[in-house]
Amino acid sequence: MSESGLYGTDYSINPFTGCSHGCVYCYAPFVLREKRNWGTFVDVKINAPEVLTKEIPRKKKKNILMSSVTDPYQNLEKKYKITRQILERLVNTKFVVSVLTKSPLVLRDLDLFKKMNCEVGLTITTLDENVAKVFEPGAPSPKERLEILSYLKISGIKTYIFFGPLLPFISDVDLEKTINRFSLVRPDYILIDRLNIKGRNHWNKIKNVLETNYPDLVEKWEGVLFSENDYYEKLKQRMTEILQNHDIKYEFCF
Repeated sequence: MSESGLYGTDYSINPFTGCSHGCVYCYAPFVLREKRNWGTFVDVKINAPEVLTKEIPRKKKKNILMSSVTDPYQNLEKKYKITRQILERLVNTKFVVSVLTKSPLVLRDLDLFKKMNCEVGLTITTLDENVAKVFEPGAPSPKERLEILSYLKISGIKTYIFFGPLLPFISDVDLEKTINRFSLVRPDYILIDRLNIKGRNHWNKIKNVLETNYPDLVEKWEGVLFSENDYYEKLKQRMTEILQNHDIKYEFCF
């Protein structure tokens, strides 16, 4: 368990290094100062369950996020079951666990979730399948993630949607329609965050993708991300009104 400064989180557990989703907007490689090509490798922390067993009695706080710089349900999880072993060790403990993923493999661990004080969230940045293929090339489709949420809810698990990072002039297109679609899977709440840029290299990676796929948005994004403006505040106000009209609980991270 690593101390975490993320919103509402005391500790984060990352069973893997790297991620096969290859999301363009991901801050993880820049926070970790990873030199390898993000999205092309996944390292398995084989001894993570044993390390966690020793840490559990020593940790005083209680909120855990799985995960902050990877998806805990990588394809390799099918073979190694590191995330499942970690969850098994957290059953019948004081810890409150928030699992955040984009993968249908999360449904495998329904039996454990039912024994724990936990919630399961699915990250959704956009409902546009074509946009998702550009920004999240290795991830399951947004449609599939909504289906996962619906199944979890029906199964009695507390669920949430992590709507983020909000991509300027993309995530907010057809916002009313997006939130209405979210409401149909009945999440317990929606957690919303803006796009946070971690340095020049992070922006250059995103900018390259924009120039190839959405060249008309490059200058607009630069204005939002690097100039004094009220884009996200206005978006926050707009989203608040829509969410309240749909009677959905929500929290902003910004």
